[in-house]
This record gives sequence, structure tokens and C-alpha cells, in this order.
Amino acid sequence: MFSGIVEEAIKVIELRPEETNLHIRLSCPFCDELKIDQSISHNGVCLTVVSLPGDGTYTVTAIKETLERSNLGDLKVGDLVNIERSMKMDGRLDGHIVQGHVDTTAVCTGVENLDGSWKFNFKYNIPPEMAKKGYMTVEKGSVAVNGVSLTVCDSEKDSFAVNIIPYTYEHTNFCKINPGSIVNLEFDIIGKYLARLNDFK
Repeated sequence: MFSGIVEEAIKVIELRPEETNLHIRLSCPFCDELKIDQSISHNGVCLTVVSLPGDGTYTVTAIKETLERSNLGDLKVGDLVNIERSMKMDGRLDGHIVQGHVDTTAVCTGVENLDGSWKFNFKYNIPPEMAKKGYMTVEKGSVAVNGVSLTVCDSEKDSFAVNIIPYTYEHTNFCKINPGSIVNLEFDIIGKYLARLNDFK
């Protein structure tokens, strides 16, 4: 379980395909605090640490289903990845409840510089039957974009926008998102449960 408050944006060092899997090695400033089998969010995708060679890097493995549902299969060496370790239950929840289970991807359709902040517009494709199950955004609701907990504005049937403050822009991979960039989306789990409960009425 995560909060959507990104700790670092770290670089991809190596990508190694193996059958339908992809092993991703990343540099990390706090590798000495990690352990094998630990869960870490990568662009909003919960992955398990499988290797810690002791050189300031660690490796995670993305399987076929993860690669098909997220943007991890599009990664290149040198790309920045947003990471967050699982949240502690004895602290404040600064973002919102994020599971690390990406629902779909979206394409950035525009970036507007607002002289002190940025407005990013995204468009996604969700079948109507999935939208009825809570796979959607609502005005002023929460959404995770590449693992970043954000507040929705301009919510439409298949698009929305978010406003990004300078700190988030500089400390996550939002600084690399441009029109045409593919991002990972995780819709609000509370909305999904409410939609599901409505099916039983």
C-alpha cells in the first residue's frame, strides 16, 4: 500500500528481457535501506526487489501482464522512474490510498505553463462497462499518475487534467512528460468499491 507521495525519481541503469519478463535495474540513493522481497512503487506499479548487488543499484522484475497494462515496457536506459516505498501505518497519509495496481495508461495531450505551476492534460480509453465499475475520474477526486497522488480537475468521460506545483515537477518524472508521453493511471480504490457496492442494490 502506498500514498502517492514520490520519494525519488531514479534512473534506469539496465533493461534485461527474459522470455516475457523484463528485469529492470535502477540506481537508488537509499539502496542500503532496501531488502530483498521489499515492495516498491515504480511509476505507480508495485514491484518486488529481487536483487541487491551492493553497488547502489537494485533490480525488480515486471511480468507480461504488468508490461501490457503499464508504461514500464516503454522504458529506456537513462529514463527517470518515480519510486515510493510502502507506507508505514504509524504515519500521516499525505496523499491518498494507492495500491500500486495500475488500471490503464493515458497519453498526455497537452502541457500548459501557468507561470508558477503546470497544467497537464491526459486522455485515456476505458470501455463503458469498466467506467461503471469506478474506473474513472471525478472533479476534485484523487488519481495516481505515474504513482503520484494528484487532484483531478476538468474531469470528462475519457480525459482529465492535473495541476503540478514546482516541487512535484522538479522531484518526479513530470519534468520529462510532454504531449504524446504515456503515463500509468490508478483510479481511486474507494470509488471502485462504491461503484461495486452499487451493483448489489
